[in-house]
Amino acid sequence: MASRRRQSVRLRAWRLVSAACMVAALAPVAQASTGIDCARLAEQDEPDSAQAWYERSLWASHCYDFRARAVRIGSDGVRTLALSHEVKDGVERERARFLDGPAVAFEREGRIARPGGLASDDARAQAAPPHTLVEHLDSLYRLQLSGADRIAGRASVRLDIEPLDDHRYGHRLWLDAATGLPLKKILLDERGRVLETFQITELHAPGLHRGGIELVSAAPPPDVPWRPGWLPEGFVSQPVAPQGERHPSPRHRIYGDGLSTLSLFVEPLEDRDLLMPGLHRLGVSHAAVLHRELGDRPRQVVAMGELPADVLRRVVESVVWVEGSEGGEMADAPDETTAEQAEQAEPDGDDAR
Repeated sequence: MASRRRQSVRLRAWRLVSAACMVAALAPVAQASTGIDCARLAEQDEPDSAQAWYERSLWASHCYDFRARAVRIGSDGVRTLALSHEVKDGVERERARFLDGPAVAFEREGRIARPGGLASDDARAQAAPPHTLVEHLDSLYRLQLSGADRIAGRASVRLDIEPLDDHRYGHRLWLDAATGLPLKKILLDERGRVLETFQITELHAPGLHRGGIELVSAAPPPDVPWRPGWLPEGFVSQPVAPQGERHPSPRHRIYGDGLSTLSLFVEPLEDRDLLMPGLHRLGVSHAAVLHRELGDRPRQVVAMGELPADVLRRVVESVVWVEGSEGGEMADAPDETTAEQAEQAEPDGDDAR
């Protein structure tokens, strides 16, 4: 039991590190940037297609100031949250705080890298506007409007996002008809079963930010001496920010298709608190663990994400060592202090969202 608990804590620590890297990658960097004018949202006509509604929601999530109450229903039960979002001097500030159970709070502040979080090694896509992301998703998912509804006392439009293969999960979104802000989201597994529901219950007078928001160019993906030999179609490398002076090298890589993401860790087996090979469940996420010989050394390979278990298993089995890479060895995994903090901060289930 103690060993199982320790492995759960370690997986949660890695999951928090992955989330922190994604957040840190959005911070300001000294690179070329472009901006968006949020005031243009007020001038746009009502969207007339599922793709146009989704594009509107991408901008709305960044351009509106609001406070809200929400509920999340998952495998660990029901949790309530307080949410807030504001833009000041072109910088976003987001806060989320759980109102019941263990006290967990998350905060992000910084300029956005790009709406939707999709990056690419392709230079053209680095500065891609939202419609390019929607075009990318349109090749992987079927986006369709499914009528109107009423959520949190507000008129809403339902958008169904169904994967075109069995390598990713489906989504149902309810968007505020007046602003495009997401009011409700349901995550569906590969069999169409509900995994998680997130819903705004109170939305306090959202106000459109009339100024601009700076979009910074994404940092390049980390240079590591390994790569996955297979990824689901449409998944590309995402930026990963360094984790401080103690571990200056990136520990892992992140891949995403614009809606779904997976984190991939590779580390030597020696002197490590090893995870049990196989599949692990963390709320709506899975983790696939495999011990393999890579780069003439035994290594632990871990893939984590809100994806079907068979997909993550295939990813870890496909990892190959790239001879002559300049990436060098991977940095250590999260230390005991990080693991202890994860154990104290994150309850059972999938709360680091």
